[in-house]
Amino acid sequence: MNLSGKTRICALIGDPVEHSLSPVIQNAAFKHLGLDYIYLAFNVRADRLKDAVSGIRALNMHGLNVTMPHKIAVIKYLDGLDETASRVGSVNTILNSDGRLIGYTTDGVGALNALKSADADPSGKKVVILGAGGSSRAVSFTLAEIASELVILNRTFDRAKDLKNVLRRVLGNELRIKAAPLTDEYLKKELEDADILINATSVGMKPNSDDTPVKRDYLRKDLVVFDFVYEPLETRLLREARLAGAKVIDGLSMLIHQGAASFRIWTGMKAPVEIMMDAALKRIKQLKSSASNNVKEDAAL
Repeated sequence: MNLSGKTRICALIGDPVEHSLSPVIQNAAFKHLGLDYIYLAFNVRADRLKDAVSGIRALNMHGLNVTMPHKIAVIKYLDGLDETASRVGSVNTILNSDGRLIGYTTDGVGALNALKSADADPSGKKVVILGAGGSSRAVSFTLAEIASELVILNRTFDRAKDLKNVLRRVLGNELRIKAAPLTDEYLKKELEDADILINATSVGMKPNSDDTPVKRDYLRKDLVVFDFVYEPLETRLLREARLAGAKVIDGLSMLIHQGAASFRIWTGMKAPVEIMMDAALKRIKQLKSSASNNVKEDAAL
């Protein structure tokens, strides 16, 4: 990689970002296509978000990905939104267009493409989604129009209800959309006849890898279980779903497909999805090997 004063800078902002594979996959894509771009990651606390966006303007950075907890809060610091991000009210991608910062969301199309690539098209299916944050909003807008029923479960019921009301107001009251608290009672009831379960919360993410949002008894073999968490790659939820015979989709697929859509926004080119996936899997393997060696060294002390 030959960096120069002409190199375009893209980056991820969020808190935390240390675990992110986005720099690995995006830099692999830039390198494969011979583009003079580089992708970095910056940890930005919520109280410094405004300063971070000002820095992006001052440094004339080309593009950004935005992750938790900034997907909604960042909107007020931007100059505009594309149609999808405007109606969703969430941003995970920003393009610096001649000095104007324009927000997009690729979470919805990323999730849809991940489902389709796993032969789990949600069209005409009942989908239960856990969480009502930025990722859930984007995915809900994408799936509500094609699913037979969308059920949104969230620990704070008011947020789930607010999202349901927004979806109906924007997309139409005739759609079958339900909101309920994320409790064992509602989970058990709604999963009895669900086709697809999506975990759009951070439950199960390292360092809390032993946590799961769903009891093992609620999982079954004719259910598709899609977990947005990719660190670890096989969460407890996916591990138990696999043991129950369910089809599972890990968060890496979501990361790659939403990242591919961001790549296209920044470059105008189709992303090399297979190259991005290979780079991510290679990095995961390296991290596992390094962790295993560290355990062996500790045991020898």
